[in-house]
Amino acid sequence: MDVFLMIRRKKTTIFLDAKESSTVLDLKKMIEGITKKSPADQQLYNKDDTVMEDDKSLSDYGLTATIAKAQQPAEVGLSFRGDDGGWEELEKTPYSIPPELPDVMKPGQDSVAQEQTVA
Repeated sequence: MDVFLMIRRKKTTIFLDAKESSTVLDLKKMIEGITKKSPADQQLYNKDDTVMEDDKSLSDYGLTATIAKAQQPAEVGLSFRGDDGGWEELEKTPYSIPPELPDVMKPGQDSVAQEQTVA
């Protein structure tokens, strides 16, 4: 079965789909095609921010088709190896929060808006 994933690193989000039986290394190879960083220079983190091992499958980390759906993909963290050989800290920039709706656009306000245009 297909597993839908949202790979997050800083302000970058990559959407991928893979099989439950795919290994973490397979996932890193898919990411390599996009980021041009070799799998050895990538580190993936599961939902508990624990490093995922290359030889384990996605289902070993609970990433199954029932959890990671197309309309609600599972989140996986990504960090790269720095120039000094150490790993950068996992950073996932939070998404922005949309502004509050104006009163005229809020549900239940239709009758008030129509009264104002008629008057």
